[in-house]
Amino acid sequence: MSLTNEQLRTIENVIKDSLRKNFKKYTPETKNMPFHFRLLGRDRMALFSFIHSLNTTFGTSIFEPVAEKLASVKFVEAKKQYVLGTSISETVQNEIQDIINKLTMGKNPNKEEETQRIRRVHSSGKINKLKTVKVDLFLKDKHGNIYLFDLKTAKPNISNFKDFKRTLLEWVAVYLRDNPDANVHSYIAIPYNPYEPKPYERWTLKGMLDLDNELKVAKEFWNFLGGKGAYNELLNCFQRVGIELRPEIDSYFEKFE
Repeated sequence: MSLTNEQLRTIENVIKDSLRKNFKKYTPETKNMPFHFRLLGRDRMALFSFIHSLNTTFGTSIFEPVAEKLASVKFVEAKKQYVLGTSISETVQNEIQDIINKLTMGKNPNKEEETQRIRRVHSSGKINKLKTVKVDLFLKDKHGNIYLFDLKTAKPNISNFKDFKRTLLEWVAVYLRDNPDANVHSYIAIPYNPYEPKPYERWTLKGMLDLDNELKVAKEFWNFLGGKGAYNELLNCFQRVGIELRPEIDSYFEKFE
């Protein structure tokens, strides 16, 4: 087992706290659905509405704090919603656009080569101010390597892939501007595989992302954060919390009857 009992309890507490915060903030979007209420019951409709609401915020309200806590076991620094910087050079923005243009025309993505291109011009030319750039999860290992993660939904919209790629490259550029010698890596993280037991359909991301160096899915992502076996241990944490909180959850939704 890669995590101690104390670490597992800490992660379970993060899950409980996150879920309870969602309960406190939750109000049904629609207060009157007379046909649905009579057919299914107000409590079931409230639960359905809550699940839908939770799905839209699962990344920030549950996955991010859990990922931060899990990664703190293995990494010397782990922070969610980390402020990366506020500036980028115009030259590097042009370089990134050129990279994306070539990928659009069929060039194979190569993150190492793309990072070197950015590194060569990261502080050249006019410096443009950006809105504060935050990453979903920032990690630093004991060797000083930096890992930046953008947590996405399980089925990201294919029309946004160019934006995903641009974000990953801009993150590298923004971090290198203040830390020019850093060994920095940026990734899209997808917390679970909706196609399991079939493999994740990575081909949909292939045209823009270097799949070996810009994408981590499900077990690959969680084991990277917490070590071998962390993914299965994390699933067990969620199951134990679900069992423990079931009476509390049932009681909460009874008030909608």
